[in-house]
Amino acid sequence: MFLQTWRFITIVLAALDLGMAFCHTLELPAKMNYNAALWTTVNQSLYQQFGSFPGIFSEVGAILTAIALTFLVRKRRAAFQFTLIGAIFLALALAIWFVFVAPMNAEFAQWRIDSIPENWTRVRSQWEYSHAARFVLQLIGFGALLLSVLVETPKNRPNHRITVENARLAKH
Repeated sequence: MFLQTWRFITIVLAALDLGMAFCHTLELPAKMNYNAALWTTVNQSLYQQFGSFPGIFSEVGAILTAIALTFLVRKRRAAFQFTLIGAIFLALALAIWFVFVAPMNAEFAQWRIDSIPENWTRVRSQWEYSHAARFVLQLIGFGALLLSVLVETPKNRPNHRITVENARLAKH
């Protein structure tokens, strides 16, 4: 029961994290057409919760629980391999955030609407496309975590339906 609960928590945290990345990716086409003032205003205001406790908790929590889950299933070959892949891809997505997104967050956090730098599209492109790359990595990680459970799901479960005949036989 402990392993099932741990898997459940890991998958839920990974799903929450994936949801935030999916949001960014869905917004990308529209935001690539925003002017400098609108893009800056949206990014300075809309995503505050993504980087605060809920966002950090789901991302770091998903990675840490996936790493622990890798240890817990280490003797189950197929589950171990998929769980390890899941943990690695979730960690890679966080690495992308530190290398490509965080520096852009720090840069545009200092901008004022009346003094946006002329090279703002470089910042916008790096920020938007890095989030799309993170989504792909998180999707692979989430999928691998799901596969780690599915490879252990029995393919031919016996049919335990109680038929009228079985019920009658059970009474005797």
